[in-house]
Formats: sequence, structure tokens, C-alpha cells
Amino acid sequence: MSQSELPSETSADPRRPALVQSLRSRYADAERRQDAAAKQALFQEAVYLGIRPEEFTAPG
Repeated sequence: MSQSELPSETSADPRRPALVQSLRSRYADAERRQDAAAKQALFQEAVYLGIRPEEFTAPG
């Protein structure tokens, strides 16, 4: 995959904010449960979607 084919954070994908919010919500739930396997699965999903972990793990 060339650099120009990589998804960008500013892509026009209208689903992106909903995807990030879903990851954020599920990550917070996994944190509360101290579920390392669930967090690992979320990181893998984020990579697949082209979303950096900082976008859904950052507090606030």
C-alpha cells in the first residue's frame, strides 16, 4: 500500500467520528473491567480501521 492509499485522519469518511466514539466507549468499558484481551482486540480493530490508538484512548 502506497503512502497515498493510507487512510488519513482528515478523510471524508462520515463514519469515522462514530467509529472513534464506539472505540472510545468500548475501551473505557474494558478499562473498568481491567480486560486486557478486550483492549488488545480494540487496538487490532483500530489498526484495521486506520484509527490511531491515541484517538480513542486519550482521556477527555
